[in-house]
Amino acid sequence: MSKRDYYEVLGVEKNASEADLKKAFRKMARKYHPDVNQGNKDTEAKFKEINEAYEVLSDPQKRAQYDQFGHAAFGQGTGDAGYGGFGGFGGSDFGGFGDIFEAFFGGGGQRRRGPAKGADLRYNLDISFEESAFGLERDINVPRMETCEKCKGSGAAPGTSPVTCPKCSGTGQLQYTQSTPFGRFVQSRVCDQCHGEGRTVESPCPECSGSGYVKKTRKIHVKIPGGVDTGSRLRVTGEGEPGEHGGPHGDLYVYIKVKSHKVFKREGNDVLTEIKVSFPQAALGDEVEVPTLDGMVQLKVPEGTQSGTFFRLKGKGIPDVHGYGRGDQHVKVTVVTPAKLTEQQKDLLRELASTMGENPAGIEKGFFEKVKDAIIG
Repeated sequence: MSKRDYYEVLGVEKNASEADLKKAFRKMARKYHPDVNQGNKDTEAKFKEINEAYEVLSDPQKRAQYDQFGHAAFGQGTGDAGYGGFGGFGGSDFGGFGDIFEAFFGGGGQRRRGPAKGADLRYNLDISFEESAFGLERDINVPRMETCEKCKGSGAAPGTSPVTCPKCSGTGQLQYTQSTPFGRFVQSRVCDQCHGEGRTVESPCPECSGSGYVKKTRKIHVKIPGGVDTGSRLRVTGEGEPGEHGGPHGDLYVYIKVKSHKVFKREGNDVLTEIKVSFPQAALGDEVEVPTLDGMVQLKVPEGTQSGTFFRLKGKGIPDVHGYGRGDQHVKVTVVTPAKLTEQQKDLLRELASTMGENPAGIEKGFFEKVKDAIIG
């Protein structure tokens, strides 16, 4: 594939001035720089092409050679999008030019840091099914960093103070002069002696080893509202890690996990439970006790109730966490078929089958199987 004309690559006329070239290059470099288009191979090749064009046209001697002989002036009549053999721009990491771009377009290094909010903390709290329904208050022990009381967070031993970093003179950054195609530029980097703090500790505090913080366990009182479920999150403001340089504490997030229950199961704000009744109870009807979150209640099972029937106990479910009422409890009735019968019980059931036109001993399906089919469905 033929190589494109360098003036065409930069989008300028052949009589473009040095200022026009620089302006065009800056515009194109901003658009196609790899840091702006990470992972895009097309823009990466385009950026190499732009660099190559500008490197030639910004040099008066090379530009004159190019104007007279074209690409042949550098032994490159044709080539691919890689432009690998030109002027040192063939590498794929853009390491050298990345620094130039950063300095030229204002990337710069970090300055001395100001107040910053502390890190947030997470605490996992297991609670019972009943506690999730009605809420609870509890003291929890949270390990976290605390400001060292001995040095008041300065990191310096009592009687001493941090001193201005001699390497960066307290700015937290170091400046380097770098030559680029545009001239000489000053680039800033984080000071490697004070790590951007602008000050150093010559006599570290023996309590915190100069960090200004110590690890402690803090008792925090939390109030969990009723209606929470597994995955619910409670934020306790200001109970996270301490801030830096006078910044506020982070927050504590309490994540809820509700233990499973032997009797109850939750679906939204509703509660599901199951009770078992005998065949006579289901056939003749009865009044049975049902467990709820509020205690035992009486439930009327009408005669002829089939296995798998649900009954609703209104308002016996989970309170809404936002205060919008309360869910219901749904009771599933399961009719239990007896596994063992006495001879007297069998005779009574045979008599019942006879009155219903059943023939347990016949070839057709027996009474017990029909009862089972009716129960199971």
